[in-house]
Amino acid sequence: QVQLVESGGGLVQAGGSLRLSCAASGRTGNDVTMAWFRQSPRKERDFVAALSGGKKYYADSVKGRFTISRDNARNTVYLQMNSLQVDDTAVYYCAAGSVEPYVDDSDEYSYWGQGTQVTVSS
Repeated sequence: QVQLVESGGGLVQAGGSLRLSCAASGRTGNDVTMAWFRQSPRKERDFVAALSGGKKYYADSVKGRFTISRDNARNTVYLQMNSLQVDDTAVYYCAAGSVEPYVDDSDEYSYWGQGTQVTVSS
């Protein structure tokens, strides 16, 4: 069993930065993919970034702006978000699961956090 708790969301102006954290408890070894998804009102849950077996994956819309990383000592995954845009406004969810190679498919993930709201104002 894995439990995930996100934090770090908030309100920021366009061009600003935020860092999201996902504290994990339970079995989250190197064979478990850790990922971030986001969901806006009236939209599906979209893939943002994943960290799997030491490899990093990003959605095209966030490449060059967002960075996923992991602190194994703290069992925490981070999402550093720079150059934020209004379109980045969403609830951001942390997810975990043994999903390779389907790292961008939300249906493959078994564990989810409660989500944290990110709002980017113009």
